Amino acid sequence: MAHDEIIDRYSALARAAEAGRTVVDCGQEEFDRGVFGAAGYGDLGALPEGAVRASLGCGNPLAVADLRAGEVVLDLGSGGGIDVLLSARRVGPHGKVYGVDASADMLALARRNAEQAGARNVEFLHGTIERIPLPDRSVDVVISNCVINLSGDKASVLSEAFRVLRPGGRFGVSDVVVEDDVDQARRLAAEQRIGCVAGALPVGEYRASLAAAGFVGVRITLTADHGDGVHSAIVQAAKPAAGPGLEIRPMRETDAEQVLAIYQAGLDTGQASFETAVPSWEGFTAARLEHLRHVAVDTETGQLVGWVAASRVSPRPVYAGVIEHSIYVHPGCQSHGIGRALLEAFVAAAEGAGVWTIQSGVFPENAASLALHQALGFRKVGVRERVGRHHGVWRDVVLIERRSPAR
Repeated sequence: MAHDEIIDRYSALARAAEAGRTVVDCGQEEFDRGVFGAAGYGDLGALPEGAVRASLGCGNPLAVADLRAGEVVLDLGSGGGIDVLLSARRVGPHGKVYGVDASADMLALARRNAEQAGARNVEFLHGTIERIPLPDRSVDVVISNCVINLSGDKASVLSEAFRVLRPGGRFGVSDVVVEDDVDQARRLAAEQRIGCVAGALPVGEYRASLAAAGFVGVRITLTADHGDGVHSAIVQAAKPAAGPGLEIRPMRETDAEQVLAIYQAGLDTGQASFETAVPSWEGFTAARLEHLRHVAVDTETGQLVGWVAASRVSPRPVYAGVIEHSIYVHPGCQSHGIGRALLEAFVAAAEGAGVWTIQSGVFPENAASLALHQALGFRKVGVRERVGRHHGVWRDVVLIERRSPAR
């Protein structure tokens, strides 16, 4: 369904709700079973009837969002405002809840519901979830209820959610997903029967898309089973935590010059690697896994202050979950927690990618690196004595590894 068609459809549902009718988005049978709509919530007392009547979700994201007093929350595709109003209760008068929706009719309905509820800590914004009308790093939590599956550009939705979240911010949504192995015939049957499955992502693709946007700690929990491989699900993830003025995000092509400059600065210390000169960007990227590269960015200047990346240990399938990593912090920015934040984000991303062993080699003289890795669960495996010449001197290498406790 085209973007304009989706807006027209939900605008009509908003007008129907405003006229006093209970609206049904998906198949009537699913609503009757209590799977969609307001049935997924607990206490709806004191909410305006119009907000309850216009509920079109497939779950209750507030049940897992763990909202706290004073937080700033964003609801993607806020509709009649039920999740915004419930969130406003949770965050209290010192918090704030934004709702963004592309339908002017839905926004009008939501604003009337908020006024009726006496909610003063809410604001409804006209815009799309692919281009959220909020600044970078402005919210603590992103929620949504059965809306992301409707987008024709889910990569942009997830990228925007990552952008507006503060470091350490949380992503907790209800959505419709399909099993990874569902064939086209079963999927079409589900779309015709349920009526709101079109565009739903397979679980594995959803997980990979969140990781590509920069999220870590991804968890997808299937809830209601709608048959034909279709499920409602709770999707949770987090933006990597970082210190003040710092953000950790995926490495981009536009980072090439700064990444290589930090790499060379590390090599120039004489304690980072046997290498003495960095490769070309093409050589750098060819040797490293695309989905496990992160950079640390100074949010005030936009300058990179560190990076971490992974390489395959072997192309053999048995080693698919074993990687080797490199981490570099600009020498002028060390001892500020940047390396720890980068490594924590990297470990979480590797866990989500199915990695069970992260390994590396460190010069024994690099005590800071060894201490950092030990603090994050790496252990010393052994020492390769006089394994290579560096500036004419034979040097030892300490082998370290971290085994995933979950695999």
